[in-house]
Amino acid sequence: MTKDRWLLPEAIEDMLPHTARQAEALRRQLLDLFRGWGYELVMPPLLEYLESLLTGTGHDLDLMTFKLVDQLSGRTMGLRADITPQVARIDAHLLNRAGVTRLCYCGSVLHTLPSGLSATREPLSIGAELYGHAGIESDIEVVRLLTAALAACAVPSPRIDLGHVAIFRALSKAAGLAAAAETELFEALQTKDTAALDDLTASIASPWREALRKLPELYGGAEVVVVARKTLPAIPEVTRALDDLDALARNCKDIALSIDLAELRGLHYHTGVVFAVYCAGVPNEIARGGRYDEVGRAFGRARPATGFSLYLNELLRVVPAPAAESAIAAPWAEDPALLAAIAQLRDTGEIVIQSLPGSTTPAAESRADRELVMEKGKWVVRKVKHG
Repeated sequence: MTKDRWLLPEAIEDMLPHTARQAEALRRQLLDLFRGWGYELVMPPLLEYLESLLTGTGHDLDLMTFKLVDQLSGRTMGLRADITPQVARIDAHLLNRAGVTRLCYCGSVLHTLPSGLSATREPLSIGAELYGHAGIESDIEVVRLLTAALAACAVPSPRIDLGHVAIFRALSKAAGLAAAAETELFEALQTKDTAALDDLTASIASPWREALRKLPELYGGAEVVVVARKTLPAIPEVTRALDDLDALARNCKDIALSIDLAELRGLHYHTGVVFAVYCAGVPNEIARGGRYDEVGRAFGRARPATGFSLYLNELLRVVPAPAAESAIAAPWAEDPALLAAIAQLRDTGEIVIQSLPGSTTPAAESRADRELVMEKGKWVVRKVKHG
């Protein structure tokens, strides 16, 4: 088995220098963008006690979370599968601010299983969360920030899919569905299994039966809201949700947008608008988000909340690769003038690599296209002469 020691677990991978440099450049660029919008950086820990990590997040996140026993306390801990609940905990218990709070983050999360085709089980997640405002205006700000982030990364042809879990919840409640029946309906809607949907709604009274069956058909552009107003029961929760979607569609015109009223991702976690971002060339979503007001309540402090997470691993598949880095080769010498010249070059952002005594680097592995040489008593930079 010695020969297999270098192998990594399935769907876990190293990030090699060129890709790591690109990921770090995106991270810095996005965090600077978030800072410009007033979002403060926080860094939650990689693991927490399980009850804290999963409070208010629903069953799906529990299944995604690696668990282990803390040797100090004997309690069960979890390796985070999502950073958003941790940020909600920070807002609710550590910052404890009365007004609107904007926070952002970046870090690895771990999943027990890949979330999609060729996805890693250790995604690098970067996101922004807004707390303390329940109006649609905060959802609009979050989607606009997400749109700006996609533009900053030069993501090709991104598309955002919008949904609203309050519509399904309102119809389910009005129909008097039990939790188990609601879960079965949710699964049928997520897969758009119309045959199963017909069977599951057969015993539901009108107009709720017809409304639930109609949801998979309510997919398309902004016109979906108009159609939904005509076909769904005009109960207050449904009307407010359609108003939210209409406002988002009107205020977020810098990105291709579609509306899907059967899009119910995170039903037991999200409470309002939900969205996911896709782009050409990537089979999985590259970002997801929405409103999740109940998480703060689960931490003992009710706070409206909305936000999103971007997955840098998925972005790296499609964003333009950076130009190859060049460097300056310098000799190894205890010459104060040489060391001063090297320090000055590094201060200006140049990469200077000193050749260690006795070492040789094949030309194919060298990044140096220039060299530091002594000319007329001074250390100067010149292009490397090949051949």
